[in-house]
Amino acid sequence: MIFGNINQAERYAFLPEELKAVFAYVQEHDLLSFAEGSHKINGDAFFVNVNEYDTVAREDRFWEAHKAYIDVHVMLQGQEIIDVNFIDNMQLGEYKAENDFQALDGEAKASVQLKAGDFLVCYPEDAHRTGVIADEACHLKKAIFKIKLVK
Repeated sequence: MIFGNINQAERYAFLPEELKAVFAYVQEHDLLSFAEGSHKINGDAFFVNVNEYDTVAREDRFWEAHKAYIDVHVMLQGQEIIDVNFIDNMQLGEYKAENDFQALDGEAKASVQLKAGDFLVCYPEDAHRTGVIADEACHLKKAIFKIKLVK
């Protein structure tokens, strides 16, 4: 996992080119104006899902991880808590390859609060539970960049 703020992208020059491409895309596009849904950047190798939803209580959210893609969550508007843990500490549920969704169950090892401009990179070993109320329930808009892992 990597947690940071998109406005400090120059501090992350050591990261792989794929992650730096996310930072560049965010800086070059008005993602707040994007409609909800999936937006192709480079076919299925690199795309962004724009989501809007209301934050809810922790017990009303679910754990997930992904095998085929790295997730880069970028908060556009609003705020949320994302609980994190490593999948090795979790109970694995069903994996659905068609949407690269690994269901998990377990407890949070840590939590991060994403506000506008913040990002969280989740690798396949990183379990995450999004959409948890931060200071108070809110409606948020965020971009989740998907970077396909080369096999």
